[in-house]
Amino acid sequence: MKCLAIIPARGGSKRIPKKNIKPFLGKPIIAYTLETAIQSGLFEEVMVSTDDDEVARISQKYHASVPFMRSKETANDTAPLVAVLIEVLTAYQQLGKTFDAICCLLPTAPLLSISTLQASYNKLAQSTFDSICPVVEFSYPIMRSLKLDEQQHLQFNWPEYQFTRSQDIPPAYHDCGLFYWLRTEALLRDKQIMTPRGSAVVLSEMEAQDIDTLMDWQLAELKYKMGHSK
Repeated sequence: MKCLAIIPARGGSKRIPKKNIKPFLGKPIIAYTLETAIQSGLFEEVMVSTDDDEVARISQKYHASVPFMRSKETANDTAPLVAVLIEVLTAYQQLGKTFDAICCLLPTAPLLSISTLQASYNKLAQSTFDSICPVVEFSYPIMRSLKLDEQQHLQFNWPEYQFTRSQDIPPAYHDCGLFYWLRTEALLRDKQIMTPRGSAVVLSEMEAQDIDTLMDWQLAELKYKMGHSK
């Protein structure tokens, strides 16, 4: 398939200033995503969607394409990711370029490996799925989770699993926010990141880390060091 890599990397970030280009173990964190995408050999083009000149300059330094800047409408805190992707595809169509599939890669994904990216592409290409999302299994069975009601009474969210052995509870997963593969036709039709006909690849906790706080950042650096210690 003819594929486009889209890295959405706007300039604003409230919790970690300039998060997308902040140094991560010696180089801008976005550089890891760009290098993985380029070295995977999966893409006709690796582009960055940004509203920030500095992000654009650094991205181009690491051999990404920045053919146009992101609009104000999709560069704010409330714009959904799917709107960014559709905006990019629409702009490429106006340039006379079309793609069979896109992969949206997050700029803060230094733990993503080339082999994982390639395996997820293969699952999309060799199937009838419209999308592939990376997920991680919850470390503790979510069916045994607890809640506090309005009177501060501790209760099970799912009482029917109170006495079920952990090993007998089916696994549950959460999106780990590294990348999203989508067939272009399905994205434009369904306007969803996780399409109705979507599937997933299951990753380990060592391959993913949400980076929303400085502590998250330090955990990601630790995981990266552990994964590359050999």
